[in-house]
This record gives sequence, C-alpha cells and structure tokens, in this order.
Amino acid sequence: MEIITVCGMGFGTSLMLKMTVDDILAKEGIKAEVSALDAGSAKGRTADLIMASADLESALEGVEIDKIYIHNLTDDDEIEKKLLSYLNQKE
Repeated sequence: MEIITVCGMGFGTSLMLKMTVDDILAKEGIKAEVSALDAGSAKGRTADLIMASADLESALEGVEIDKIYIHNLTDDDEIEKKLLSYLNQKE
C-alpha cells in the first residue's frame, strides 16, 4: 500500500501527518510506503490513499485516488480512527 500525506508546500503539515501515520501503521503492524508531498506534486502521483488537511479538499479535486481529509492535524485520535476505518473497509 502507498499513502501520500499532503499539505500546501509539502514540508510542515504533510511531514507531521506522515510521522503520525507511520506511528499508527507500526503500532498496528501494517506495512505501507508513506510519502509527504505538496498538493501539486500529489496530483501527478499514483497511490492507494491521500491523507490531507480538510482545507485542501478543493486543491485535490479531480485526483482519482481515495482521500481522507483531516480536520485537526494535531488530533492523533481523529487521524487513527479515519485511517483504520479506511483500511478495515479495504480488507
């Protein structure tokens, strides 16, 4: 599985989100490749899932990859619940 974490510039929030996603996946024993990118670069990539801040929804319109939008990027519980719910649906 390949997951892309996205923010406007590809540095701050996408890296923070990537670290949280990496921690969740490790805790659950799930193997995945997680990359942090800016919104423009994410549009040209293929992946199984994009995770991004809810304010990037319009910037990622038209990207044909499953997406999870996070409302509070500092809320690890929100990130974990949404990610695990998505992964459980994919099993």
